[in-house]
Amino acid sequence: MEFFNEAGKLAVGSRLRMLTEKVTEDAAQIYKLYEIDMQPKWFPVFYVLSGGKAKTITSIAKEIGHSHPSVSKIIGEMSGAGLVSEEKDITDGRRNMVSLSAKGKEITEKIQFQYTDLNRAIEELTGQTRNNLWEALGEWEFLLEQKSLLRRVLEQKKERESGKVTIIDYQPEYQQAFRDLNAQWISQWFKMEEADYRALDNPEGYILGNGGHILVALYEGKPVGVCALIKMNDDEYDFELAKMAVSPAVQGKSIGWLLGNAIIEKAKSLGARKIYLESNTILKPAINLYHKLGFQKVAGRSTPYERCNIQMELALE
Repeated sequence: MEFFNEAGKLAVGSRLRMLTEKVTEDAAQIYKLYEIDMQPKWFPVFYVLSGGKAKTITSIAKEIGHSHPSVSKIIGEMSGAGLVSEEKDITDGRRNMVSLSAKGKEITEKIQFQYTDLNRAIEELTGQTRNNLWEALGEWEFLLEQKSLLRRVLEQKKERESGKVTIIDYQPEYQQAFRDLNAQWISQWFKMEEADYRALDNPEGYILGNGGHILVALYEGKPVGVCALIKMNDDEYDFELAKMAVSPAVQGKSIGWLLGNAIIEKAKSLGARKIYLESNTILKPAINLYHKLGFQKVAGRSTPYERCNIQMELALE
């Protein structure tokens, strides 16, 4: 146990697996003690069939939380041991109905003493602990059903890596990064257009000189993301959120989310009431981000971009 004391919660999977192996080994011996011809892994299937009703493999799998192939294999093994039988469903010949055989039904009666003794032994064991393992397992299963361990780890990874991100105002030294990051995704999915060249080749004159702003995301000091607010001469919108790009090398680190929130806060600080953007629905991660930031779809505006097939707005008041 020294390893588990040292590794701690990092070894939760290994520790649970070791506990499972130990309990399974004991279970096999307990079946022998009561002269029950059964393998521990068959128990969930046996138990649901012991109620007397014939069931399909699909319904058994759903009831015990196993995969269809897993249950099918167990049924095959139990059938070989003479514990179950299969018959065609009289209402649907495409389905097989599984039920306990005569031998399986005999075990149902014979195993009752084992159930009683086992249940008492587990209650005694539980009474000797300070923590109720059975209740804890239920809580873990419920919480992991809501959000998997993988997803939880990914969230922690994003949170840790986002701490390495700094959002700063544009400086002339980032002009090449501003152009390259945008040209990369535009050229990957579409083609560079005249409006792109105007903004990317001369951001100081086209964006900053006309009352706009550009933010740059630095990851470990390197420019990896950009986003602009372009001042609009419009009665409804103050700025257009445009030229947002994140390097593929750092995607998945919430940089787009951090940039989006920063540019929105910038717009608010400038007294903006509503901002606008144009995009294309093929860019699903970007569209999902815009929705997450609070943007709503609008329509009916003219656009300088051939690639635009969705327009969105965000009210800031």
